[in-house]
Amino acid sequence: MSKGSKKLISIAYASMIAALYVVLTLISASLGFAYSGVQLRISEVLTILPVFSPLAIPGLAVGCLIANLASPFGLVDIVLGSIFTLISAFLTRKLRKIKIKGIPILSPLPPVLFGSFGVSAIILIASPQLLNWETLCFLSISIGLGQFFACYILGIPLFIILNKLKIFDFIEKEEGLDIGKYG
Repeated sequence: MSKGSKKLISIAYASMIAALYVVLTLISASLGFAYSGVQLRISEVLTILPVFSPLAIPGLAVGCLIANLASPFGLVDIVLGSIFTLISAFLTRKLRKIKIKGIPILSPLPPVLFGSFGVSAIILIASPQLLNWETLCFLSISIGLGQFFACYILGIPLFIILNKLKIFDFIEKEEGLDIGKYG
């Protein structure tokens, strides 16, 4: 396979992750859980994917950017939300080797922390009339709990399933990609 073909396939995989993130976020939005102080974005379960492949890092960031086009918090959420997602995906990838019984137990932590504090900051920047310590604490806790649920309670089982099925190993073998060693 040519270098250009491998690059095109890599872009396609990252794009599929982005599309899945957008769809899952819009499902959460339809239930009222994507753009508020009480968040449970189903899409955040995908934040475990950088453990398997660095292609998930841009996929998640672009997915977040596109999904946040529907955010009532506007440009602040589009820009900062995407940056926070990019950073947390990168850190998730970096923490992948710290495992307990084969599970990268710290990898879901960056999305939980960036989600909890970052999204709280975004909401307060976009809605300065809400700015006070009580609101900041409430938002950080409520969003943090939603992030914890999505990233740990749902994300770790997703990791176990994907790891057992060796889906990313299959992609590497079938397409001749070395997706686990990009970053």
